[in-house]
Amino acid sequence: MKEGGHVALYIADFGILVSRIGYWGERALIHHFRKDLASRILDQLVSHSSNIDSLQDLMDISLELDTWYHERQKEKKPEASKSNSSHHQNSSSSSHKKKNFHSQKRDKPHSSLLNKDFKLKVFEKVRRIKEGFCTYCGGKHSLESHVKRPQSKLTQLSGSFPSQGKA
Repeated sequence: MKEGGHVALYIADFGILVSRIGYWGERALIHHFRKDLASRILDQLVSHSSNIDSLQDLMDISLELDTWYHERQKEKKPEASKSNSSHHQNSSSSSHKKKNFHSQKRDKPHSSLLNKDFKLKVFEKVRRIKEGFCTYCGGKHSLESHVKRPQSKLTQLSGSFPSQGKA
């Protein structure tokens, strides 16, 4: 995660990576999630360490801290712009608008398309199917073209046992 980046985008990207690599265990995922957090968030997490018992707790607290940080940055901008000259303000605000435009374009797809479990929302899945896009990666091909993981021994064995319930 970049130092000025948003945790919401990082959480979405992290969720995609976890879905691709599989579940490594709670502690390993917490370690890797923390490893790439911005230092400003890691510094603040120290005071919340007793409240973090799971990866979801870490994500929630990180998101809350990041939201507070970005809200404070927005509050600071009007103060800083008042002290600048009008010429400098106009040139910097136009370049700032360009940066905001690009960051808004990048942030929106992840947050609006994924649910809280980092899976595609139903409307997006339906849209991709209708338009012929892959529901896994969004590419212009079918989901079947992706290489499938071989079944684990447990799922192969469970299919060979008779179903319970009816005798």
